Amino acid sequence: MALGSFDRNDNIARLGEGTFDVLVIGGGITGAGVALDAASRGLRTALVERDDLASGTSSKSSKLVHGGLRYLQNGDVRLVYEALRERQRLLRNAPHLVKVLPFLIPVFEGKGGIISKRVARALGSAMWMYDLTGGLRIGRVHRRLERDAALAHMPTLGDRLAWAYLYYDAQADDARLTLTVARTAALDFGATVVNHATVTAIRKSGGRVTGAVVSTGGAGTGGDGTDAAGASGEVEVRARAVVNATGVWADDVRALDEGSHPGSIRPAKGIHITVPWHKVRNDIAAVVPVREDRRSIFVVPWAGLDGTIGGEGSVTYIGTTDTDYDGDVDDPQCTADDVAYLLTAMNQTLREPLVEADVLGSWAGLRPLVRGAGSSRTADLSRRHRVLTSDSGMITVTGGKLTTYREMAEDAVDAAVAAVRQPLPRRARRSRTRSLALRGASGWKDMRGLEPHLADRYGGDAAVVQAMIAADPALGEPLVPGLPYRKAEALYAVRYEMAITLDDVLARRTRARLLARDATAAAAADVAALIAPELGWSADRTADEVARYRAEAAHEREVPGLPETVALATGH
Repeated sequence: MALGSFDRNDNIARLGEGTFDVLVIGGGITGAGVALDAASRGLRTALVERDDLASGTSSKSSKLVHGGLRYLQNGDVRLVYEALRERQRLLRNAPHLVKVLPFLIPVFEGKGGIISKRVARALGSAMWMYDLTGGLRIGRVHRRLERDAALAHMPTLGDRLAWAYLYYDAQADDARLTLTVARTAALDFGATVVNHATVTAIRKSGGRVTGAVVSTGGAGTGGDGTDAAGASGEVEVRARAVVNATGVWADDVRALDEGSHPGSIRPAKGIHITVPWHKVRNDIAAVVPVREDRRSIFVVPWAGLDGTIGGEGSVTYIGTTDTDYDGDVDDPQCTADDVAYLLTAMNQTLREPLVEADVLGSWAGLRPLVRGAGSSRTADLSRRHRVLTSDSGMITVTGGKLTTYREMAEDAVDAAVAAVRQPLPRRARRSRTRSLALRGASGWKDMRGLEPHLADRYGGDAAVVQAMIAADPALGEPLVPGLPYRKAEALYAVRYEMAITLDDVLARRTRARLLARDATAAAAADVAALIAPELGWSADRTADEVARYRAEAAHEREVPGLPETVALATGH
């Protein structure tokens, strides 16, 4: 039986009731993790997010749960050890969302070869260190593959391929992981979670933070100032501790508390592109080195309609870049140079080149790196996190990476407990998330034998989606032609997952926009018509949602100058 609610209207009403022990600002993976950590300690917890859950960096990562081989090159063995330890916890606590993924590192020789034999030997040493640092927890050790064995995993690799390494990490849909952490906090531990709710002021008394003013209208709302659920207005949220977990926006929230902008965040932009799977034909992930700089890029397959790699609707995504960013943090975009960088890197390794017309989707995210490092390269900055407590007692957690979100959350809640001057329950002193299973973990194995796609997204909760389809078989039809999502998933998103805009459904509850931007835009009107009755949208509001979504999709394509690619080519 659920202890809390994941209904937005219910939770808005609860925001103004009584005093919370912890108020979390920010609904990315770190904020959701803080909410779960705090609520599972028995603390009365609220989380508010200005846009949608995971709408920032937490839906735009490389979707990998890994230690980071390249961090060993920077000598950051401790970070790798901690990340691999957290990877193992996620594999155990969220088996429906986090999956072991083999990685291929191709080694090229000859004129223009990207990796020399000397460098390859050094890489082999690094991989042993990776295994010994914690990679072996996954139960598998890296090994060397001869050329033919490597080509069996990625037959499009060029003629200069000599051999390859094979090692193991893990993959997760970042937005669904964030959503699941938030739902676990709310439904299993009673946290109050509200998306599309903006903090407009920090409240203080006697120089100490006592809460915040939250506007529940604005973002994601209609022209009348009310949101999709009909709620609007401001709420005074009282709290004993406030945690700022807003990523690249952390300094903006600190300014509300401190009175001036601290300038502590150095955003770094990373972009990814999606191409048809048959253009790459990789049945596992690959790490492709880039000749022009000292970096490498990930080449990762995404399963298709039947839940298998290579099936209809399969794609491969490629990334990431790592560059300084000084633009609008609310609108990072993939540029023509970004696309050229990734295509050039890939075409140095492939037999048949990728071209701009192959790019089905793209996404750009900002890493909230902490300023003060000596290197001028963002790729060299540590991915360690930092927890700060202001003079007024507000906790800010910054830095870090997807894999280590739980550890970041534990440290932030420890700091919040220390900052609270009122007595708290004894159990609040210790985190309970190290072995806490996320919602859906129970029953996942049984569901996977029936419907792999749904089981790997919802775990045991996939039974609800299946029941919806059984009651109305039309809901089993594709949401977007060629993509693996079903119509029932859109309805499930608005009924049970707090989706209140078309973009919430198409970009984060499903990942349709990332996998095939233009095909999704073409289907936007049909999806809007499906969810409009659930959300009480008028005809005008429905049309506005479609127009807004299509405009954003067009903007995403036009900034890098990419051609429109509505059809999902299969190559079969």
